[in-house]
Amino acid sequence: MTVSPTGSTPDTTIAFQGELGAFSHQACVECYPDMTPLPCASFQDAIRSVQKGEAKLAMLPVENSTYGRVADIHSLLPQSGLYIIGEHFVRIRLQLMGQQEATLDEIKTAESHAVALGQCRGFLEKLGITPHAAADTAGSAKHIAQTKEPGLAAIGSALAAEIYGLKILAHDIEDAEHNTTRFLIASRQKIEADRLGGPALTTFVFRVRNIPAALYKAMGGFATNGVNMVKLESYMIDGQFTATQFYADIEGHPDDPAVARALEELAFFTSYLKVLGVYPASPERR
Repeated sequence: MTVSPTGSTPDTTIAFQGELGAFSHQACVECYPDMTPLPCASFQDAIRSVQKGEAKLAMLPVENSTYGRVADIHSLLPQSGLYIIGEHFVRIRLQLMGQQEATLDEIKTAESHAVALGQCRGFLEKLGITPHAAADTAGSAKHIAQTKEPGLAAIGSALAAEIYGLKILAHDIEDAEHNTTRFLIASRQKIEADRLGGPALTTFVFRVRNIPAALYKAMGGFATNGVNMVKLESYMIDGQFTATQFYADIEGHPDDPAVARALEELAFFTSYLKVLGVYPASPERR
């Protein structure tokens, strides 16, 4: 289910999963400040809104430097018919927020997504604040704003505090300074990076043929051609232990001679190969 923004058109709308004020919303604002964010209940709904033409783009979290990969995206994107056209990195800065009249020493319970709570466990233990898991960070901020209870706080983004009228009681409470989430931008329109326009990434999924050492041989083409593979992950298909699909990111453009040779060798050892996107590498990647 999606919540349609007022005064916007599909061509000026970008979908994301979560409530207004989520870190996915922050990513939308940072990347496309002139587009209208469309909050969706699930990743599937965000993707579906682009498929149905309700939004032009979808902002999808794919991995976090502390938490790891967002598994749903790996399984949803290959079958979506959408193309990856860009990436964006958001430094996750967690804020403890409460009522305008509240003080830090009054806070007894903090509500947020379980992952966010885990990322600031040290801070909460030091202050003796009891964590309470909820569906998401922005939804927690919205809930706390509605309760009006001074002893309850939410943990989320500064954007959420602004949207829901809460006061930030403690800034940047995350335990790990490197806490960063990588987002992919998906579109119905296939837009590929200019080969000569700067560093590019190519993302694809594949399944190896059922022959001995197939994965080893499939990867050999990237090594011999000097193509850097920055990500390789596997996940089961339809819950079958014998059916594995691989998700990969490589540096370079398919039109680069070295990448073309590596992909040609990969295709020889695979039963399925699908390129999901060829897009500019974010400057923040470095």
